[in-house]
Amino acid sequence: MPAGVCGCCGRCRPRYKRLVDNIFPEDPKDGLVKSDMEKLTFFAVSAPEKLDRIGEYLAERLSRDVVRHRYGYVVIAMEALDQLLMACHSQSIKPFVESFLHMVAKLLESKEPDLQVLGTNSFVKFANIEEDTPSYHRRYDFFVSQFSAMCHSTHEDPETRTRIRIAGIKGLQGVVRKTVNDELQAIIWEPQHMDKLIPSMLFNMQDNDDTDSPSPWAGGEENPAALAESCFRELLGRAAYGNMNNAVRPVLVHLDNHRLWDPNEFAVSCFRIIMYSIQAQHSHHVIQQVLNHLDTHSKNTPRVRAGIVQVLLETVAIAAKGSIGPTVLEVFNTLLKHLRMSVDFELGEGSRRNSGTSLSSGRGKENEERIVQNAIIQTIGFFGGNLPDYQRAEVMMFIMGKVPVYGTPCHTLDTVTSGFKCKTMSAGLPAAFLEPLCSISLMEDSELRQLVLEILHNIIDRHDNRVSILSSRIIPNVAALKIKREKISKQDVVFMKKHGQQLYRHIYLGSKEEDNVQKNFELLFTALALLTIELANEEVVIDLIRLSLALQDMALANEENMPMFICCGIMALVAAYLNFLSQMIANPAFCQHVSKVIFVHMVVCICVYYRLPESLDREDSGMYFQTTDIADALSGPGYNAERLGVAYVPQVTDEDRLTRRKSFVDTISLQVDILSNSLPDQSTLAEEITFETLKKAIDTTGLEEQEREKRRQVMEKFQKAPFEEIAAHCESKANMLHDRLAQIFELTIRPPPSPSGTVTVTSGHTQYQSVPVYEMKFPDLCVY
Repeated sequence: MPAGVCGCCGRCRPRYKRLVDNIFPEDPKDGLVKSDMEKLTFFAVSAPEKLDRIGEYLAERLSRDVVRHRYGYVVIAMEALDQLLMACHSQSIKPFVESFLHMVAKLLESKEPDLQVLGTNSFVKFANIEEDTPSYHRRYDFFVSQFSAMCHSTHEDPETRTRIRIAGIKGLQGVVRKTVNDELQAIIWEPQHMDKLIPSMLFNMQDNDDTDSPSPWAGGEENPAALAESCFRELLGRAAYGNMNNAVRPVLVHLDNHRLWDPNEFAVSCFRIIMYSIQAQHSHHVIQQVLNHLDTHSKNTPRVRAGIVQVLLETVAIAAKGSIGPTVLEVFNTLLKHLRMSVDFELGEGSRRNSGTSLSSGRGKENEERIVQNAIIQTIGFFGGNLPDYQRAEVMMFIMGKVPVYGTPCHTLDTVTSGFKCKTMSAGLPAAFLEPLCSISLMEDSELRQLVLEILHNIIDRHDNRVSILSSRIIPNVAALKIKREKISKQDVVFMKKHGQQLYRHIYLGSKEEDNVQKNFELLFTALALLTIELANEEVVIDLIRLSLALQDMALANEENMPMFICCGIMALVAAYLNFLSQMIANPAFCQHVSKVIFVHMVVCICVYYRLPESLDREDSGMYFQTTDIADALSGPGYNAERLGVAYVPQVTDEDRLTRRKSFVDTISLQVDILSNSLPDQSTLAEEITFETLKKAIDTTGLEEQEREKRRQVMEKFQKAPFEEIAAHCESKANMLHDRLAQIFELTIRPPPSPSGTVTVTSGHTQYQSVPVYEMKFPDLCVY
């Protein structure tokens, strides 16, 4: 038989080719021949080794039909491929998949939108198939690039453009689903792929011009923005810890390239999606990425930096509590660094403006820097709110030591301490934090002192009582406030014994500042009230009364010539607080005395002054609180009323060396006078007090180290020295002590004078001195 006859005879063609040819009708409008398609499917399942040949032949026919623009047959071929993929799941399907992907690539490369959409739909169906064995050599680089290009389609027809973009997004979603679950396809997370995937999704999420109404070609309610967001969430939800960097970095780059930090509504929306999509334990990694991006834009415009900080604020607010991990101080360090830079920029702009720059432009830049600063401070507050108590205390100390900018630490700490609920006061106010905070309270700025008081309120108030006691007015019925309180713990008792004087001193010195306004006195009253509620036992109550009486005496004496407004403000503070305290401890006699003084004082103010008086009459005892009356009221069990007789004097600390207050000199002189009056020989003390002695007394740096070293040497000597040497040393010390005592007794213990006289030796000559009887002084026991 001639060779050509076999090629022309249809019956001699391979069976798989005849089965494939039979599924195509004469008219493509009739669609796939279902009966013949069932025969082809049965043959493919029965003989899986023929799948690769079936795929090659279908690909050959499809390529020929694409070139001839016979798109009807192309649709039929892709439908047949889809059905074969769904029916066959044997290991022999791998070569068939390669033919299938080759045909999909042919459709995506064409410029016909219908063919691109057709190829995408087939790829999506293939992506949803779970293969029995992983693929060792299959790559999807072409599909990522082609689908990303379709996501950026700029077709003239809006409906066609929407169809292509939706197809591209679906294709990317199919690539993600096909690759992220395959351990051998981790390559999808590499930067070259993420740099195409992520911007394509963000571009469609950002471009909402064509998505106001659903497209009829998009299948109902689908639109590119919603579909891209869904794909974006799915991708982030599948990201592991090691892939977070490659997933977040393209987002930041896209926002930079499209200048979406100012305004930053879209940037905020993106990072909200990120934070809600990723696993909770990865939140701190996203925060770190944004912080690093902020570092790279440290010299950018204020609005761009503010936009990045506000995005950081959103991520922090969404982050789960405790999810920031071990990078707490690093995060705060970065934020505080940018806060300091912003303040420096603002000060620099102010100096340049003063040197001749345009006034309006300078003020505009300063206002923009203020926006950056407020955003950073607010972010620190939200960040601190997610920390446990022990970390928040560390952060407060870190802020105090890291940012020596005037006023800035207090604004920052106010946000961090907001909502702070520490179990013990020593955890909320450690010494390393309390001392620098009180140092700031000595600065000569009214608003700064207000911030310090508000910070103290945030920390001390553990039961949210300050809202009801914020005003310093006289409260008729404290019980109506329904104040919440608990019994003071032993740890808080120890705290007040150790640091109570420091808090009293802060209130005492802060009340007599000449620039105080009404708010300062209201905050001082709130501080006293919160100390009473949270930390007051019987001993603290006596100390607070002593402090109040000292404030009253200071206003009455007015030795520093304070304005009358300040004096009256102090008197009002004392009256309001003692009224509050007397009702809190429920002492009837104390309440009666306080009410009487307040009533008399109000009558005098209404009937006599009508305005601020020129001076306060100290002699009118009925107008002021009396120590004796309060002591009598508290003479019962529980209170040591005798301590009220000891006037309160603020302690002198190292903080005073940093201030310019007159009260510092007055306090030192007062204490020196007290000490000098208690010593027997004042002339000797006056001779010994010099500049060097005062300098040594004030400068205590290094004394503790010297004392520790001295103790160590003594202990080492007694541990290692021989017994004979130790005995000799102790014997010499004992002999020295006896010699000193003998000298003292010789000087102080002398025989009593005698009328017969005493014998004295002067210059080698003996002299007799007689003492008259009436000049002799006898002991009290000898006198009747």
